Amino acid sequence: MKSNILFCLLVALFTSTFSQQTAFVAPSVWEAIQHKGKAKVFVILKTQADLSGARAIKGKNLKGEYTFNQLRQTAEISQKPLSQWLSNEGIPHKKYFIVNTILLEADSELLYALSIRPEVDKILNNSPLYYHAPVERQEATSKASAVEWGVTQINAEEVWALGYKGAGVVVGGQDTGYDWEHPAIKMQYRGWNGSSVNHNYNWHDAIHAPNPANPDTINPCGYSIHSPCDDQEHGTHTMGTMVGEDGSEQIGVAPMAKWIGVRNMERGWGSFQSYIESFQWFIAPTDTQDLNPDPSQAPHVINNSWGCPLSEGCDTSNFSMMESVINTLKAAGIVTVVSAGNDGSECNSINSPAAIFQNSFTVGATDFFDNATGFSSRGAVAVDGSNRRKPDVVAPGLFIRSCVPGGEYGSMSGTSMAGPHVAGAVALLISAKPSLAGEVDSILYFLQSTAVPLTTEEGCEGDSPTDVPNNTFGYGRIDIYEAVLSALNYSVSIPKPTIKNPFSVFPSPVNQFLTIRFDEEVSEKTRLSIFQANGKSVLNQELQMENQIDISALPSGIYFCKIITEHGAYSHTIWVE
Repeated sequence: MKSNILFCLLVALFTSTFSQQTAFVAPSVWEAIQHKGKAKVFVILKTQADLSGARAIKGKNLKGEYTFNQLRQTAEISQKPLSQWLSNEGIPHKKYFIVNTILLEADSELLYALSIRPEVDKILNNSPLYYHAPVERQEATSKASAVEWGVTQINAEEVWALGYKGAGVVVGGQDTGYDWEHPAIKMQYRGWNGSSVNHNYNWHDAIHAPNPANPDTINPCGYSIHSPCDDQEHGTHTMGTMVGEDGSEQIGVAPMAKWIGVRNMERGWGSFQSYIESFQWFIAPTDTQDLNPDPSQAPHVINNSWGCPLSEGCDTSNFSMMESVINTLKAAGIVTVVSAGNDGSECNSINSPAAIFQNSFTVGATDFFDNATGFSSRGAVAVDGSNRRKPDVVAPGLFIRSCVPGGEYGSMSGTSMAGPHVAGAVALLISAKPSLAGEVDSILYFLQSTAVPLTTEEGCEGDSPTDVPNNTFGYGRIDIYEAVLSALNYSVSIPKPTIKNPFSVFPSPVNQFLTIRFDEEVSEKTRLSIFQANGKSVLNQELQMENQIDISALPSGIYFCKIITEHGAYSHTIWVE
């Protein structure tokens, strides 16, 4: 009783005396400390990377490189004082950059010390996550030697007939892991070259210890493993729907795409930590020792069939942390496909991250006749007060047959089965029109604008019987054939410049000297300015007819050159290695 009284007094001290200068501490953190004495927490720093410059960058690789550099540089600089203090105090901690945050275990004394540090913005609990468990499973079956009905329903076969099956595209999955040696997905694993395997940059395990939500500590795959393994079967099934093919067996939408994967759940249970770690790895995959990150190895699209409802610790106090991760993925040119959840058929049942967010491409489930399944969650999103319309689209999710560990096949139902159809469709779309890689808004436009419109009388958030989009089907059931045709036939007339650009800038990429050459006389008023992608000026000087500018001091990334003359201003983009 005495300890409870002291704890309550400490909470009161936090919330009254220091309310104006302390960081926000989530109520769930207090609850964890009260019950256990300690809590694993994320310490969110006030300084977060400015990724606004990514919008002006074309191409997935350049977007990814820019985003990664901005994130890493911001974290390295702003985390240093806090990290040094923690190290001096002997407090173990782990640093992340996809959100500028540090993970550690805190008691009430440390929590107070952290909350009054000027760089700290929020302190959040490492809440559990849970996958969208299938609502129904059927026993494993042998090969069916046929194209699965969901693949046919979205017209993927017609896209194959055009010669596009996903070649050149990489899909990512974070789930319960993957049986990479299953014959339906082995040839599509990016780490397999047909004769040997290399898991570097192709696999990451974010599960390092048993999850307390599971009843025992025995995981069939182990922990922190260096090769793919599925500790449940859910992940293998979802990957099969994205890329699976085994001879005449056609279970996948994009059977010539490559896949990489992360285990972010321990037998179905994950946490903020495994979630953050997994998405950070996808921004810049690493080798199996978690070293040497490389954003050029990032996937084009990621499938996510899990959620975190209020009952599992996700609430308005921590929504912003997860939403910032989703926004970062978009900045890096990665499409984030998220299953809507299996809490239907009531309105407002899309109620947990990451399905609720604007930049998640949220997918509901339909049956053989394009009816919404009873389990598929509906919008609008009420849990955050946004009343945001969701889902964005729907796809087949009933009795979906795919591969399961051990070389077997089985059928499952759920929005977890619908999402992979859409992730596979993204791969087909990019393979048909490679210039779409990294252009998230354009990809989603083609999928939404060509979807088969479906209406409903459910009336969620005031939907009329004729409204499209609506809160049951979104824009409708995807039709990847129509999306590909629309993308291939889409063109924009770009007017030719009326003023000749009188200078050339080279090389790009550049690592030391940038050459600027004019093909006409330069006046004494001609000046060069170089800006970072966020608009900050890093160089300003006068120019001659030919100049070699030493830019070796500039960090790697995307920069914009502006040359101002008496006749006007001219712009150029450079990439500093």
